Amino acid sequence: MKLHALLSGVPHKGPALDPEITAVVYDSRKAGPGALFVCLPGEQADGHDYAPAAYQAGCRAFLAQRALNLPADAAQVLVPDSRSALALVGAAFYGHPADEMHLIGITGTKGKTTTALLTAAILNGAGLPCGYIGSNGADFAGRHEPTANTTPESLELHRLLRAMRDAGVRHCVLEVSSQALRRHRVDGLPFETVAFTNLSPDHVGPGEHPDLADYKAAKRRLFAEYHARAMVYNADDPASESMRAGFAGRLIPYGLAAGAEYRAAGLNLTRSETELGVKFFCAHNGALTPMQLPLPGAFNVSNALCATALAGTFGVTPGQAAAALARTHVPGRLEVVPGLPGRTFVVDYAHNGLALSSTLSALRAYGPRQLICVFGSVGGRTQLRREELAKAASAGADFSVLTSDDPGSEDPMAILQEIAGHMAPGAPYACIPDRYEAIQAAVRMAQPGDMVLFAGKGCETHQRVGGRDLPFCERALIEQVCRALRMPPPGNRRTAVPFPCKPRFAFV
Repeated sequence: MKLHALLSGVPHKGPALDPEITAVVYDSRKAGPGALFVCLPGEQADGHDYAPAAYQAGCRAFLAQRALNLPADAAQVLVPDSRSALALVGAAFYGHPADEMHLIGITGTKGKTTTALLTAAILNGAGLPCGYIGSNGADFAGRHEPTANTTPESLELHRLLRAMRDAGVRHCVLEVSSQALRRHRVDGLPFETVAFTNLSPDHVGPGEHPDLADYKAAKRRLFAEYHARAMVYNADDPASESMRAGFAGRLIPYGLAAGAEYRAAGLNLTRSETELGVKFFCAHNGALTPMQLPLPGAFNVSNALCATALAGTFGVTPGQAAAALARTHVPGRLEVVPGLPGRTFVVDYAHNGLALSSTLSALRAYGPRQLICVFGSVGGRTQLRREELAKAASAGADFSVLTSDDPGSEDPMAILQEIAGHMAPGAPYACIPDRYEAIQAAVRMAQPGDMVLFAGKGCETHQRVGGRDLPFCERALIEQVCRALRMPPPGNRRTAVPFPCKPRFAFV
């Protein structure tokens, strides 16, 4: 494709040259002959500084926000915002695949992943081939691809949409993060239906949003600027009022509140050796449809209602939704990991105070003998985030194991000390910096009737320590520890395993 053709619809200046473009890249390590190098400014690095390296690699076409000091044979395209331009260029490069699909966008603080995966399951179950893109990667047509962000960079997003469309997929459910809206990753996408789950203080701090108002404004862009035909919103969340203000399409409320178009009633918790769930009725258009969800908690009922309403905008009935919901598990979201008799081990992505509090409350409703919580905090987050996590664990857990999440460039011990400083007086806990050792300790501590929540990592497959991503799968490690404990030692003698639960504060 010629450069000028690729730039159709992109506000720009220059260039006189019109080279053939065979690739679009924003990483200089992937630059080469025939590539258009897009200079993206970032929090840690500026792509403009890497343009000379891309030129040395053979690249002769550049898209930038300012003039680059490059030889005369470099075609320079100047744009007001290179991230916004990348979204339009990516769409053109991959042949505008989104224009041939039904796009569903979901945003909110909590519930995006679960709601999106449930929606995709319902649509697929109803015979409407649907793909998913979000925190758990990309799933379509029996394929799975990992993704670096909740919402991938726009170029990667259009590549995935093209792959979906070529595989025969006509619907796609996309998690839309506040950063994706803020950084123009979804610019120009023709969302057909959009959804709002809830809003709570999160993602405020260095490298994220400067304040809650900015975070809220970023979320609202999905409903104010993308002109979807229908908006599904949480009638139980006060923020819905401002989110839906001025929306010109069809408004579809869901929740427990009276008057919701999709409303839940008659909630009943269910529990087995391998599953925590809930039964309820979905009230819609004067009819009650029984539903069974293999996920615990009222908030997952809310997620299921949202998914049912979203599928309903494409003609899927609550009865069809119920059939799919009954057999759909969501990896890493209150996922039960079978391990030892009588104990319940749960893996969840809860990584802020409100999410952790909600998750612990949902598990407490199942009446555990003791509720143990293993958690930490991502490096580079505010003290407020760690204070809220500590308060949630202090109030909701019987015992907490403070450990590493993704410490990144921060000292893991310093993070734990900061969390520990906010634990409530008298709240029992231990600090174990190594997360694998923390898993071992918590599993060994658990007795019949106990529940253990491993919060923060979900189904992630890596742990970021320093500048490296180390392989780490929480579920697999829990299963490994449980297998070892089920194996009798030599001589068939079982020995007690010590655990530092007597001291209020202990480094192990």
